[in-house]
Amino acid sequence: MATSFSVDSPNIAANKVIEEDSSYREEPVMEKSSREDGKKTGGTKVASLLLVNQALATLAFFGVGVNLVLFLTRVLGQDNVNAANNVSKWIGTVYMFSLIGAFLSDSYWGRFLTCTIFQLIFVLGLALSSLSSWRFLINPAGCGDGDTPCKPSSIGDDIFYLSIYLVAFGYGGHQPTLATFGADQYDEKNPKEKSSKVAFFCYFYFALNVGSLFSNTVLVYYEDTGKWTMGFLVSLVSAVIAFLSFLSGTPRYRYVKPCGNPVMRVAQVFTAVFRKWHVAPAKAEELYEVDGPQSAIKGSRKIRHTDDFEFMDKAATIKENEEHSPKNPWRLCTITQVEEAKCVLRMLPVWLCTIIYSVVFTQMASLFVEQGDVMNSYIGSFHLPAASMSAFDICSVLVCTGIYRQILVPLAGKLSGNPKGLSELQRMGIGLIIGMFAMVASGATEIARLRHIIHGEKTSSLSIFWQIPQYVLVGASEVFMYVGQLEFFNGQAPDGIKSFGSSLCMASISLGNYVSSMLVNMVMIITSRGQNKGWIPENLNTGHMDRFFFLLAGLAAFDFVLYLLCAKWYKSINLEDSNQEEEV
Repeated sequence: MATSFSVDSPNIAANKVIEEDSSYREEPVMEKSSREDGKKTGGTKVASLLLVNQALATLAFFGVGVNLVLFLTRVLGQDNVNAANNVSKWIGTVYMFSLIGAFLSDSYWGRFLTCTIFQLIFVLGLALSSLSSWRFLINPAGCGDGDTPCKPSSIGDDIFYLSIYLVAFGYGGHQPTLATFGADQYDEKNPKEKSSKVAFFCYFYFALNVGSLFSNTVLVYYEDTGKWTMGFLVSLVSAVIAFLSFLSGTPRYRYVKPCGNPVMRVAQVFTAVFRKWHVAPAKAEELYEVDGPQSAIKGSRKIRHTDDFEFMDKAATIKENEEHSPKNPWRLCTITQVEEAKCVLRMLPVWLCTIIYSVVFTQMASLFVEQGDVMNSYIGSFHLPAASMSAFDICSVLVCTGIYRQILVPLAGKLSGNPKGLSELQRMGIGLIIGMFAMVASGATEIARLRHIIHGEKTSSLSIFWQIPQYVLVGASEVFMYVGQLEFFNGQAPDGIKSFGSSLCMASISLGNYVSSMLVNMVMIITSRGQNKGWIPENLNTGHMDRFFFLLAGLAAFDFVLYLLCAKWYKSINLEDSNQEEEV
């Protein structure tokens, strides 16, 4: 005889627990849009708080990151190659930590608690970076401006590296969860809120660039003139305000309960497949699924069966001895659980094709800065910091976002019938092409710079404003690639791994930085044999960084061909409460 009871919570959906023959499962009840006290939760207003948090947190993060390559060379005394590689590894670590945050969010902590804990770590890291800079690294005062060398202490080095990796852990850990938490504030069953949810990811990336604009203009100027501690302190204050703004929305947020360990669920599917390897997959209508509108995965909607990866259907095939016995998920999985694993496998090829684009994108924080640092950056007597050129990238993002939302979406929607305008996969492909042209422009700029070198020095008389096209192109590509990625991976991820879906975008940036570092090392090993100093030597005037940029352009072109094949093969997720598959 079945028994049931319900547990109510003010913030999350109630769960109906059903006991049948010693087999337990949780059946989540859909969360109401209003609380018992009548106050509405979620919606655009409360999501706006998360956009403010994103802008301020990004300002704080880039206050450390945008000039890090110069801090490593000017303050810690590293050479160009080591500094560029260390920045690539650090940025890669930032976004690799996003997978940890996403796992904890989806599995155990939920979005709100995950964001809260990782933002506290973020604030701690910024406090330590300010302390290490003030007490141990900027010695004598005003050093690190490009003229006065610093004499940092070894303990200062250790504290600084600890601090920036705490910053990486905190910022990377909460970023994908914050994006997913923002999407949670919109009810997909409400047509108006569903359209607002689509726009949210665009505004989320817009907020990111608004925050980084201040870091890339005002903060970068003060840091470039040796006021590093001031830059870190401003970042710390911004992070504290961001955290307080996030907490201020606590009573009004819409909360979603974590759905349990997705790694365990995927492992159960493959274990069941292995155990039934010699069993023929059953027909679709004969595969195992729980009764009722809710799936066996708490908080997750059912997913319709698909025909690809047919061998995985073995996990949901019912053997004769399993028909009346308690259901063991290590031996028999539901269709939804199997389809969740299939969704991950389908997304992976598309995700892998985005890594080369991230290699292109990461050059903006490393080689672009080193290139600009040896160009003529004076406007009269005013010195323009090389890292501030990324402001053109940010402005390009802001302008292109407006053009896309206000012009391209309505126009493409009329032509294609897709209310989103261009599909996510189409946008990502366009972003990859524009990124390729950005590398061509970077190579052309380097060729022009080498024609204007100042003999006997490490600089060139070519104006730094020659870098504008490459920054603008990278910015335009971001609007298509990264906003498209956020929408694609969040929309295509099953309910139980939404944060994981968002983290794939950031994990792509992470691996892109590691691949960039690997490519730089490989290129230097191959090209610096004998008397050759390599493509990216300490003195860029004796190298050929243009060839490295053209190499990346060629890799991007090859990657685009692979991406087209993967995009054509991809099949969209098909949720049971949806009328049809969404066009992606």
